[in-house]
Parts: sequence; C-alpha cells; structure tokens
Amino acid sequence: MSTAAPSRAAVTIRRAKPDDAPACGQICYEAFHKISTDHNFPPDVPAPEMGVGLLSRMFSLPGVYCVVAEVDGRMVGSNCLDGRDAIAGVGPITIDPKTQNRGVGRKLMDAVLDRARERNFAGVRLVQAAFHNRSLSLYTTLGFDVREPLSVMQGPALKKACDGFAVRAARPSDLEACNRLALRVHGHHRGGELADAIQQGTATIVERDGHITGYASSLAFYGHAVAETNPDLQAIIAAADSFDGPGILVPSRNVELFRWCLASGLRVVQPMTLMSLGLYNEPRGAFLPSILY
Repeated sequence: MSTAAPSRAAVTIRRAKPDDAPACGQICYEAFHKISTDHNFPPDVPAPEMGVGLLSRMFSLPGVYCVVAEVDGRMVGSNCLDGRDAIAGVGPITIDPKTQNRGVGRKLMDAVLDRARERNFAGVRLVQAAFHNRSLSLYTTLGFDVREPLSVMQGPALKKACDGFAVRAARPSDLEACNRLALRVHGHHRGGELADAIQQGTATIVERDGHITGYASSLAFYGHAVAETNPDLQAIIAAADSFDGPGILVPSRNVELFRWCLASGLRVVQPMTLMSLGLYNEPRGAFLPSILY
C-alpha cells in the first residue's frame, strides 16, 4: 500500500522585528558561510556575531523594510529593502541552508518587490555573487537585468595623498553638492544613505580646484562612491585608512581604475554582479557600488 509524500509546510512571510535579529543573524552567517565555502571563496559574513550585528542595524534602521520567513513558527530566512532614496536596494537575503530549494527565496524577494511597487520606487537594484547560479537565475526570472561585473577588492590601505586632490571628512553642508554630483553621474542620488553616513562619520569627499569632485559614504562593502573622474576616485581610495568588510566593489569594466587598484596592491577577493530592475542609466563618471547597489 502506497502513501502520499508529506506536503511541504507553508512558508509565512512577516515584517521583521528587532528581536528577530539574533536568530536571523545566525542564519545569515550560516547561509553565507555555506555558499561561499562550497565555492572556495571567503564568506561575506565570517562570524555569527557579525551577522547578528548587521541585521540588528538593518532591522532597526528607519527607511529600511525588512521581512522574515517562517516555517511552522521556525525562522528560516530574511530579506531587506533599503528605501531611503529613489532607487531601492535589496539585501542581504539569506536562507537557512537546511531550507534551501523550497521557494523561500522567491517568497522573500516577492515580499520586498511588492513593497517597492507600493512605494513607487523608480528602480530596484541588488548585487549578486557571480558564482551563485541559483540566485542569478532567480533574479533574472524576477525581471532583473545584469548591468555591471564587479570585483570585490581588498588589501593594505595606501594612506597617501594624491597631488592636486584634497580629501577630508564630509560635512552636512556638503550633502547638496554630493547629490548634484550623483545626479550627473547616475541620474539619481543617494542622499538619504549619504546623510546617514555623514552623521555616522564614515563619509569623505575629495576636492579639486576648490570644488567637490567625488565622495564616498565609506570605503567598505556597504559603502558606495561617486566621482567625476577616475583620478578623483583614486584620491579617495588612496586616502582611506582601511577597506572595511570583504572589500570595495570595483566595476571590472573600468579597466583604468581596476588596473590602478591592482598596481596599488589590492587583490580580487571574489566576482559579483550588479543587477537592476526599472530605471537604470549608464554611469557618466567613476563610481563604486555598495553591496546593496
């Protein structure tokens, strides 16, 4: 006598709460550790406490919409949508390795994309690990287009000044000029994100001939940068005390900047891919995306 296979338990998606961070942070660590080590890359989140700290910040940050997935009341994953600006950024999306291939990832993505449509964002972007075939396939199926191959780069800080360029900490009064610069380069700005970075003390700007010609929210995995030219961006990178997290994300097609980073002692950690849904303009200047976009 045959018996029917047991049906899969239903996946429930709900809004994340700050006290979900410990469980979700542990999943975040386990998910990144498995997928990265399976492909012989260092994990983006190398310790459980880093995953907990990251999601504690994301789950508590105004303007960021986060959701969790549960099966039979057990936490199995989470996802976030950074909605502080006109373009929304997705991530980190992480799923318990024991619950892979059960549609949890698609449900978590559907939840944040529904939110993006409700809020009428001009576009949505994310950065995908280039070695992760399943996520590339999922995001493409959901309508995302591949826009830019990226190289995560890490190495010793240069800690040097470049002639003709002045790099200093960004001030609130710099925000308007930085937003105008981002508008020229990308067609949109990230003023909400940058304002938070200025308040936190991580943002820097570069001046040439007395004018702001570039800025970075931070030289880090979660930081982005925009500049008029490659030399402006190189001056910001050269002045950094460190490159936090796995490293900075350098557009691999910008061969001038890529070669300069290699010649300066930085090395490629892993390949990634910038993907977009909705508004996208080919950049008219130099830039570094963050892990969000």
